[in-house]
Amino acid sequence: MATTTTGINTAGEDRVLATAQQIVNSLNTPKEVREDMLLIFSSFDNRLSNIGDLVRSESSGPHRFESLEKFILHWDCNSNWEDSPADAAEYLGAVDEILQMMDDLSVRNENEIMDRAESAIQIAMSRLEDEFRHILIRNTIPLDADHLYGSIRRVSLSFAANDGEIDEEFESFGEVGDGSVRFHERGASLGDDVCVDLINADALVELKEIADRMLRSGYEKECVQAYSNVRRDALDECSVILGVEKLSIEEVQKIEWSSLDEKMKKWIQAIKIAVRVLLSGEKRLCDHIFNEFESTKVVCFNETVKGCVMQLLIFAEAVAIGKRSSEKLFRILDMYDALADVLPDLQAMVIDEFVCSEVDGVLNGLGEAAKGTFAEFENAVQSETSKKPMQSGEIHPLTRYVMNYVKLLVDYSETLNRLLENDEIKADALQNDGDNLENMSPIARRLLLLLTSLESNIEEKSKLYDDSAMQHIFLMNNILYIVQKVKDSELRKLLGDNWVRKRRGQVRQYATSYLRASWSRALSCLKDEGIGGGSSNASKVALKERFKSFNLCFEEIYRAQTAWRVPDPQLREELRISISEKVIPAYRSFMGRFRGQLESGRHSGKYIKYTPEDLETYLLDLFEGSPGVLHHLRRKST
Repeated sequence: MATTTTGINTAGEDRVLATAQQIVNSLNTPKEVREDMLLIFSSFDNRLSNIGDLVRSESSGPHRFESLEKFILHWDCNSNWEDSPADAAEYLGAVDEILQMMDDLSVRNENEIMDRAESAIQIAMSRLEDEFRHILIRNTIPLDADHLYGSIRRVSLSFAANDGEIDEEFESFGEVGDGSVRFHERGASLGDDVCVDLINADALVELKEIADRMLRSGYEKECVQAYSNVRRDALDECSVILGVEKLSIEEVQKIEWSSLDEKMKKWIQAIKIAVRVLLSGEKRLCDHIFNEFESTKVVCFNETVKGCVMQLLIFAEAVAIGKRSSEKLFRILDMYDALADVLPDLQAMVIDEFVCSEVDGVLNGLGEAAKGTFAEFENAVQSETSKKPMQSGEIHPLTRYVMNYVKLLVDYSETLNRLLENDEIKADALQNDGDNLENMSPIARRLLLLLTSLESNIEEKSKLYDDSAMQHIFLMNNILYIVQKVKDSELRKLLGDNWVRKRRGQVRQYATSYLRASWSRALSCLKDEGIGGGSSNASKVALKERFKSFNLCFEEIYRAQTAWRVPDPQLREELRISISEKVIPAYRSFMGRFRGQLESGRHSGKYIKYTPEDLETYLLDLFEGSPGVLHHLRRKST
């Protein structure tokens, strides 16, 4: 019985000693500290009286090393590291002990054990590298892009359907066939301080523990490679989620504009998310996992994100060197603004000289592309040569296109002022409008020159009309449209009130010229000259001819000008009032003086067909673009 009791006591004592040693080892403290802790334990329990032997045994080396070596070599590779935290901690503790022993062995020149220790560490590092990779993969959090996007600001570019011919250069921003309006959308904007978790927080401690052992063991290259490979793949998946494809420069340049436009929009969103969310997240991740190894975390971060950044830069470079066309300008400016906006953050994180150089080069390339595309647009406006006149004297598609285009350009004034700052401009072309050229911003001067070119082009197109009256209607419609677009937008601040006043004065001059060209002949029929004396002595034949001539003139004007169109209701009303003020009093006076002489004869209604009130009613039909109302006149003449 005594023997049994002694055996039980001995077994219990062994278990207590083993437990004490496991507790101390799991703390991953240096050897000297562990020895001190074990000795302190011995003062609390007499069963730990043999602790001194344990300490001395541990200090002796070979026995303990063999135990650790056996533990590492026979570790179950199929066991789940994350499901067995105690086993994982014991494995890391064994690695720590062997590393500490290797320090001691190097001092004592025990080469045989040293070789075995290095082999054990090599096996352990291979195991830890696999676990490091698997933990990274299993704990990667997929990107939820929908929660990252803010509101999209839409600016509408709307255009009337083209009734006249117009160069292809100016068709892309027009309304589509079903009349729906196309929009230019500024890129989706991120909210402030957006932050997402790229790795489950619970895994960060384990990743840091493994990285710490690998780096202390001299396996920095393997650790960095494992981390970078996994995280590069994760960033590639994020790029796919954001709609960014891996395309070569040649492939990008072959894409049709409608598809390219969508890809450019996605790029604008992606560059913001990539830098502000993904790269900043990767930076925090590297800083946490490789916290005590400054150079390692810098190298690891740059190796991880380089591919993602270069993929974005290749697309932007392809856009920058691609074929220039006016519809691309706003999207190129959006790309330039997006890259310029994230540039400080990018430069603060990425120190790879090649990547930094590429970023600067692409940004400059986008800026040059924007300037070049703007210049192409200016040249296209100046040289647009469609020869078919608008049938109703309407606003020309070129005018609509350019003014909506220019109105949208003002949204980019800050960027364009920066890009155009050192560009020269032909001041002689602006002498009539350049009262304060020196005080104008670069974009204001360029827009002033552009609108001057547009006005000159519209002036040339007015000459396509044989009817001089219609020329003036066409000029009125187009110049007033330009003035309204300027007056009702930020363009007014750029061009100034004086510019607006001058164009309003032009519209009034065109109105006066219209009245003269259109109504002078009709009004000449209502003069007293050439009808043989006063109201009582006038020749009936001459009077009949005058009324007949006036009727023909009026009906000719009516038939023509009811088909003409003045879209602006105020201008349309002002023209009708001006016509009425000139024609109706003259007709009423003429008819009042000579009507009595004709009414006494037969068929007087054949010559005096209209009362002044009739004429006023018919004048209301002018400029509506609806020639069908002529049935009024036909019924009257029968």
